[in-house]
Amino acid sequence: MILESIVTTVDRNGRVNLAPMGPVVDGDLGNPDPADVTFRLRPFVSSQTFKNLFETRVAVIHITDDASLMARAAVGQVADQEVAGLVRQIANTDWWPLIDCHRWFAVRVDSVEHDDLKSVMECRVSDSAVVRPFFGFNRAKHAVLEAAILATRTHLIPEATIREELRRLEPLIDKTAGPAEHDAFDMLRGIIDERLANG
Repeated sequence: MILESIVTTVDRNGRVNLAPMGPVVDGDLGNPDPADVTFRLRPFVSSQTFKNLFETRVAVIHITDDASLMARAAVGQVADQEVAGLVRQIANTDWWPLIDCHRWFAVRVDSVEHDDLKSVMECRVSDSAVVRPFFGFNRAKHAVLEAAILATRTHLIPEATIREELRRLEPLIDKTAGPAEHDAFDMLRGIIDERLANG
């Protein structure tokens, strides 16, 4: 199963990077003891996430219901100064979990395979914690995630298809969104328009 998550990594200078990612999950995330859970991260070789993981071999994978943060991270709208206020360091480690999330998993990379484009990193869980209860399912939050994915693929998907998908998602926002989801969807629509206009 693929989990929509936020992954934090750190470089050798202590700069924390926050990136949305869909790791492949093997095991039961509902188990309070995640010793049998493994994650397969697949960052692009050109990404900061890959560079950090390749150097440090550690990351924190987060389950979160903050669709706005995931959307902003997907399109590069989370500044370093903001990231610093969103995370805390686990003492004497390179793990930096989000302060506000449902659950986090501190992982170590056991193996790395890569070509010129993509990588596959097998990870095992070293630590985890539940921070707060999960909000629950909401169609607008899912619509924001889908729009964020569209925003990252404007160079791959025909414009007509992107526009049709946005039209399909709009009723979910109109009917079920709160202010954060409305703002995130509007921000993504603006970025998509800009990226499509600039080719």
